[in-house]
Amino acid sequence: MSIEEDINQRKFRNEYQKASINIIYTFNWMNEKMRSLFEEYELTSQQFNILRILRGAGQPISTLQIRQRMLDKMSDTSRIVDRLIVKGLAKKNICKTDKRLVDVTITDKGKKLLIKLDEHQDDMDKVIGNLSEEEATQLNFLLDKIRKAS
Repeated sequence: MSIEEDINQRKFRNEYQKASINIIYTFNWMNEKMRSLFEEYELTSQQFNILRILRGAGQPISTLQIRQRMLDKMSDTSRIVDRLIVKGLAKKNICKTDKRLVDVTITDKGKKLLIKLDEHQDDMDKVIGNLSEEEATQLNFLLDKIRKAS
């Protein structure tokens, strides 16, 4: 379906406006697809992102370091980490080198959850599975180009 049909808008001011709206609409559409996958595990996409960051770090990192690596830069990292701690998926410790800082690590429970979610990687890939690898590469190039323009 075209963006015009999906949002019932027949005319755009120009192709730039159409592209901007299409990006926003597609982001929301993809986000909803991912949200439905995470619901089963009572996890948000932001919490999933933080767990992946913690697993990838392989060592304790600060909430500032987590925030720098997050996809959603507007989120309240500390609040999301606190929710992961309540769920037993992450833990905080006083930083060994600077007592004023807190280090965050993923727990064994968090690692096990990510292993379960890793089994759904093919489902996640299917969200844009109708693109060829060349088209996905071109899309990545174009999206990177848009972000570099600002």
